[in-house]
Amino acid sequence: MPKRGAGALSSIKERITQRLVNKLVLLFTSIIVLVVGSLTVISYHIVENESVENSIASTTNNLLLVNQNLEDYVQEMGQLALPQLRYNEIMSAILDEDQDYSSQMVIDTYLRSMFYSRNDLKAIYLYIVDKQKYYTVSKEANTISVRQGFNEDIPDQDWYESAVDSTRNQAFQSLALPDTEIGYPLETEDCFLAYHRVLRSISSREPLAVLSFYYKDAGRQEIMKDIPVAEGDHLLLLGPDDVPFYMDDQALYARMRQAGMLDQIKVGENGQFTWQDGDEKYLVNYNTGEHEGWKLVKPIPYRSIYETATTTRNWSYAIGGVFLIVAVILVTLTSNAITRPLDRLSLQMKRFSSGDFEAEAPVKGNDEIAYLSRHFNEMVERTNDLINERYKMKLAEKNAILKALEAEINPHFLYNALQAISTQALKREMFDMADMVDALAQTLRYSINGKEMVYARDELSHIERYLGLQKARFGSRLQVQYQWEDGLLDLLIPRLSIQTLVENSIKHALENMPEGIRIVIAAELQGTQALISVSDNGPGMSPTRLKEVRASFDEEWEERESGNIGLKNLNTRLKLLYGEEAALEIRTDASGTHIKMIIPQGGGSRV
Repeated sequence: MPKRGAGALSSIKERITQRLVNKLVLLFTSIIVLVVGSLTVISYHIVENESVENSIASTTNNLLLVNQNLEDYVQEMGQLALPQLRYNEIMSAILDEDQDYSSQMVIDTYLRSMFYSRNDLKAIYLYIVDKQKYYTVSKEANTISVRQGFNEDIPDQDWYESAVDSTRNQAFQSLALPDTEIGYPLETEDCFLAYHRVLRSISSREPLAVLSFYYKDAGRQEIMKDIPVAEGDHLLLLGPDDVPFYMDDQALYARMRQAGMLDQIKVGENGQFTWQDGDEKYLVNYNTGEHEGWKLVKPIPYRSIYETATTTRNWSYAIGGVFLIVAVILVTLTSNAITRPLDRLSLQMKRFSSGDFEAEAPVKGNDEIAYLSRHFNEMVERTNDLINERYKMKLAEKNAILKALEAEINPHFLYNALQAISTQALKREMFDMADMVDALAQTLRYSINGKEMVYARDELSHIERYLGLQKARFGSRLQVQYQWEDGLLDLLIPRLSIQTLVENSIKHALENMPEGIRIVIAAELQGTQALISVSDNGPGMSPTRLKEVRASFDEEWEERESGNIGLKNLNTRLKLLYGEEAALEIRTDASGTHIKMIIPQGGGSRV
């Protein structure tokens, strides 16, 4: 499949580049695409960086101003909870409220005055510690009511313990988290914060009562309304201990906390950092209050920040595409006007190359193309006679070759004659002779079948017949062993390639060894290469002879010597069929000669 795709791509490339007009169009189109693409990419990155910087600057200033208002809002809570000048009166009323009705009225008036002073309070509770009793003021049916109740579980509440243990005698309780316990019979769906203030005895510093203020979410909304939240943006309001008092996405807060992102927020600073949340990448801006340490955190998706840059880039691509189409049309028209005379000249040159010696190119104008056409016509006129004469000489040469071939023995006639001899030998019961003649006939037929590439199994069958004839000559002096992998029997190899290597062993080893030799024919797959080798245990080659054989592989074919023609011929065929990846390697020493033929799998056009 990759080869087919590469071939199709190569074919398309060839069709595009075979005409000059296509080359010119391709050249100018590439320049236009490069310029427009480069400008678009550069402008995109510039706008992208500016978008990030503007987002950081605007968000930082916005969070700073809103957080200052938020801290003022929180400080007002603390000021409201302090009895100030009426402290002794309030403390006395708390101590005597169960025995003195006027003390109850003092508490009632005190709670009402605080409730009336603000419009963002849902309710106020005054919990008397030693009596486990509480007073509450809230709005019921358009009237402000003060009620009493008892609850012995209040000291077990987390917010109570935090307020009592606080050195500042106060605690902020978030109502944004689900299932938050408050200990009082109050619905807090529309509240976001509870502020608890501990009132202590001046003499003993023991807690006498706890004031609890429950603030409506409308107050937070009024303060944070100046923070723009676009689609995909998020906003978190965290207390000094990173407890969320507001979050538009609880799951996002949980992931940020789990990833340790909240630990990067520094007290008293403005800043930002990048956070990767799955497939979404955020620019997290934050501001921490200088006094109370309240934190505003705004994660903004980078895709929102880059939206302007992306829109600009898309428009640039659209405008560049229109510009490219117009430019291609203009370039095509101009290129055709330039290349049309060249096309006419090319047509006449094709006619001339195909044997039409009367081809003549039209000449118009005095430019370079006209000059070329004029000289082409002169060349045709001057070479017409020479080409005709050369053509006649070639015909005469071919006729001479055909007549010489007629004088040679027809291989097919020889093959048929050998078959007739084999038949007569069988009739006379000369079976050994018949087998030899039949093997010779099959060998001759295989040698003249005209195929350049054959399967390895066919080549090995041919080698068997060839070695059978050689064994009739050398007898037991010739021993052959095969080490051929079964998976390589269907490998396509050059015809007579293995025979060439075997002949080399017989000629240079067996004929020089009276006691005989052993020839090993082997094949194995190593990586992407098939390694075919023929080894013998003959006397080997001398270093001088080995150097001559290897040097002959690098010589031009016309410079070959007859002594190396077999191996050089095989090496040349391998290079032509498979390219430079194929090779013929020779290793020799006193123990014998080993010749290895390297064939790349899939490396040649015919493999």
